[in-house]
Order: sequence, then structure tokens, then C-alpha cells
Amino acid sequence: MKTAVIVFPASNCDRDAQVALREVTGQEPQMIWHAETELPEGLDLVLLPGGFAHGDYLRCGAIAARSKIMEAVKKRAEAGGPTLGICNGFQILCETGILPGALMSNTNQHFISREVTLRVGNSDNPFTRGYSEGDFTRFSVAHHDGNYQASDEELDRLEGEGRVAFRYVEPINGAARQIAGIVSEDRKTLGMMPHPERAMSEGAYGRIFFERMIEALAA
Repeated sequence: MKTAVIVFPASNCDRDAQVALREVTGQEPQMIWHAETELPEGLDLVLLPGGFAHGDYLRCGAIAARSKIMEAVKKRAEAGGPTLGICNGFQILCETGILPGALMSNTNQHFISREVTLRVGNSDNPFTRGYSEGDFTRFSVAHHDGNYQASDEELDRLEGEGRVAFRYVEPINGAARQIAGIVSEDRKTLGMMPHPERAMSEGAYGRIFFERMIEALAA
């Protein structure tokens, strides 16, 4: 299983992602600096980690989305290469147009750092295939701009196509329809605000997520 983590200036969850992937795959993920122009061949997963890429100037993920490496990431994702964006990584996926919508400031205008309960939506993708629709899980969130928004038409489309991967059980940031994570049309890209990589002890919810995802990708 070959994986890679994209590292931007001011990423701060890249090492957590590195450890998570190493522990569940038994192999060292490749750490790719944002100024690179190409991805290694044969990658099974590219992960865009959380943090504050480029200090969140302009908009969260706006500068990172224009990094040289993102051209290769977008090309690979659009060709069906499995891609996971967590928190700031989700924001970057939206800024590049790989995923629809945008992440806005939380409605309370505060940074939110806490554990949240999530309900699993559709499980016909490699990221949630190890769950059943309606299952519950718990991850931590840590964001100021996690309020997912899209047009009513786009939201209806996401719902109708079964592309909502995770929902918050309780309102926390104003996200439309409690959306915490969505997948692309081909189900090969997931963007999510919660941080599964922060709970990697044996039996922890985050580890279970990573183990099931890697198992599905390897199938």
C-alpha cells in the first residue's frame, strides 16, 4: 500500500497523518512538499492533512489550492485516484473544485475544538465501506471555518446521489444539513472536517476508520 501526505507551509497535522498511515499500512508514507510538481507513481492514497496552510490568508485553503503540487493532485483525483482531505485538506479540495461547496466561518465565530458524534451516510465508497449507513462514530474537530455551505441545488444533488459521508448529530458550526464530510461523484475522494488521525490508539474510533479505509482500498 503506497500512500502520500501533502505538506504545506503551516500544515500541523501532517505528522499525525503520517503516523496514522504508517501504523495501519505498515509502510512509511511519502511526504510530498507543496512546491513539488509531480506525485510518485503507483500511489494508492493521497492525503491532504489539516492545519493552516499558508496561514489561512485570503481564505482557508485558497493559496494552497494554487500550489504546484495541487495540479498533479487534481489530475490524479479526477482520474479516480483515491484522495482524502481532512479539515484544511477538505477546504483545499473545495478551493480546487475537486469537491463542491465551500467551508465558511463557524456561525458562532469561534474556534471549535471538541469531540463530536457523527452519523455515517452512504457507505458505497472506500472511505466508509466498513460502516453501515446510520452507524455512529466519534472524532475530534478543531476548526474556525468548518461550516460547509453550498447552493440548495448542490445540496439536493449531494443528498440525491448519496454523497454525504458524515453528518454531525448535533449542530456545532452551522453546516448546511449538518454535513461533516462529502465524497466526489466517483466516490474516490472524501473531504471531511473531523480528525480521525488524532485517535489512533488500539480500538479508537480514528484507528477503526483508517483500518477500514485501507482494507477497502486494498480490496
